[in-house]
Parts: sequence; structure tokens; C-alpha cells
Amino acid sequence: MTGTDETAPDLLYSPEEDALRAAVRALLTDRCAPAAVLADLETGRPYDPELWRALTAEIGAAGLLVPEKLGGQGAGAREAAVVLEELGRAVAPVPYLSSAVLAVTALLGCDTDRAEVADPLAELAAGRTVGVLAVPLPTAPGGPGGPGAATVRADAAGALTGRITSVADAAGAGLLLVPAEGPGGPALYAVDAAADGVRTEPLTPLDLTRPLAHVVLDRAPGRPLARGERARTAVDRALRTGAGLLASEQLGLAEWCLDETVRYTGERTQFGRPVGSFQALKHRMAALWLDVVSARAAARNAADALAADRPDAPVAVAVAQAYCAPVAVRTAEECVQLHGGIGMTWEHPAHLYLKRAKGDELALGAPGRHREALAGLVDLAAP
Repeated sequence: MTGTDETAPDLLYSPEEDALRAAVRALLTDRCAPAAVLADLETGRPYDPELWRALTAEIGAAGLLVPEKLGGQGAGAREAAVVLEELGRAVAPVPYLSSAVLAVTALLGCDTDRAEVADPLAELAAGRTVGVLAVPLPTAPGGPGGPGAATVRADAAGALTGRITSVADAAGAGLLLVPAEGPGGPALYAVDAAADGVRTEPLTPLDLTRPLAHVVLDRAPGRPLARGERARTAVDRALRTGAGLLASEQLGLAEWCLDETVRYTGERTQFGRPVGSFQALKHRMAALWLDVVSARAAARNAADALAADRPDAPVAVAVAQAYCAPVAVRTAEECVQLHGGIGMTWEHPAHLYLKRAKGDELALGAPGRHREALAGLVDLAAP
């Protein structure tokens, strides 16, 4: 179900969305248990290719935002949000947000009747390649200087030169979508990651499940996808969609942390009784539950607004990011603390969720940046 009445967003999950959730959760339970994620961190791989293949080829999750005529599933942001909730619950090391959301949405903002756009879109939808929108991960929609403010220059032949810092999942990407300043103004270019003149410099991020790398271009050959205002709009729409759906990942992360904390404190005993029965801890978990329920409403509203292309989508996205990012961090922090000593160990997965939450808090605009944007959107003057 997709809400169409802008005054009455649909925050409930449809039977189809519940079925999609069940399929994704079953896959992640089988192939992405916390012990497997911890082990994979030590391999140095940019993502789990087997898990990615199962998620894209078996379930078709990478093509949810892509129309059927272009090789996708013809679903929408609500379904993609369900997938991201489950990926957040599992802190899954796959480039879904980067490739299936940001890169796909940027391509959809270009002229999809052109083979230069339609062909890579079909490849991304099928999961045969991974694409990234080559902007710094903290870039917010409508950020200073405009989305993807050009740090890359293009000459008349389409050769790109410049350096883009902290690009998520760039090390494992096959396709880079690069905003650049060309002779005629801003443009969006497609660049093969394996082409001459392209170099990635991996970083050591806080969140090892979402690797970062600097992208260095030295006269790298680029194929123009869009120019001028269309390029600006495509990048900005991708960033807004990514920020709105990131809230669902943060929701899933927070739900796992709360569920795991309730489970653990119900089993851990002290003074002959479960520690979860102590009034102080019950109050802390009750407060977290209220936060998570509110985060679910904000995240679902953002997904519904994006799916229906409602006029208030920018407001819904700003609210979701301003609220969900701090909730995810707070819930992960409480998960670590209420697990006591075991929560501080490498063997327990709680640290994975805290690091993902902290990384997500800065991704696609920090909460303060979204609060500032929200104030402008609703004509509320700052104090």
C-alpha cells in the first residue's frame, strides 16, 4: 500500500511488505549472524559478495526502486525501507544504501531513454555491479554549495580530475557516478572504477561494516549522464532519498538493540532475580521503547512521503533524520551499558551496532543539519 493522501500518510506495513521482510530476515538469519559479521570484518573485503548476490539475485532487492521496464521490480521507497530495516537489524556488510538507493536514484533522475543511463541502471538493479554516488558520506541534501559541490573538474572531452573524500563503499564499486564541474557548468558523469586514472584510497572507518575510501581521479574517462539543473536535481533527489531511507536502517538498528537488551536483562540475574526487573532498568528500557516507537513513525512517514512523491517529502525526511539518528545512537549506547562487561567485548556484537549508529549519525547530514533544514522548510526562525 502506498499513501496518496498527503494529509493521511500510511504508516502501516502492507502484506507484501511483511512478506518481503520475512524473506530478507530469513536470508540474513541464515547468512549474516553476528558471529559471521564479526569474522568478515577481519577479511578486509569491502562487502560480503555471497550475501550481496543472494540479496540481489535471489530476492531482487537491488531493483526495488527501478521500474520494471528498466529491469527492476517496480516497487518503491516503502519496500526499500523494509529491506533497510532488516539490514540495520543485522548490521549487514552490503552496499545496499550506496548502490540500490543512492546510485539508482541518481540514475533515475537522468534521461532513462538513453542507453548510457538505462544500461547501468539495469546492471545495478540486477546486482551484477555495485554503484556509488561519489560524494562524501556526510553530504546532506541541499548542503552548502549545492549537492555534490564540485571537487572534480571535467574538460571538454569528459576527462575528470579531482579528489572526493570519504565515499562509502567506493572500494568495492564497479561504477562511480561523479558530480563534476564541466565547461558548461555542473554535470553528472559515469566512470568505470577500473578505468585508467581512477584510484581509491581505503580508510579505516569507525564502522567497519560500511567501508570508506577517498576517490582520486586523474584525467579519468567519464560518460556524461546529465548536465546543468537536471544533474543538480538528480544528485539532490538521490541524497534526499538516501537520507529518508537511512532512517529505516537506523530504526532497524535501534529495534535490535532494544530487543537484545530486554532479552539479556531478562536472563541475567543478580541478587537472585533478573536485572531487568530492577525498577531503574525498567524505566530506562521503557524510555527507549517510546523512542523507538516514535522513530518508527518518523521513518515510515519519510518512506511513505518518498514513495508517494508527496510535496512534504523534504519535511518528512528532515524530521526522520533529525529524530532517528540520535535515537539509534542512544539505544546502541544503552545496549552496550546494560550488557555490562560482556557488552564491552569484541566478541559481543553490541559494538557493531554502536559504531554503525555513530557512522549513520553523520551520514547524509548530521541531525543538526537536518534540524536547520527543517526550520527553513517550515518557516521557523532559529533562536
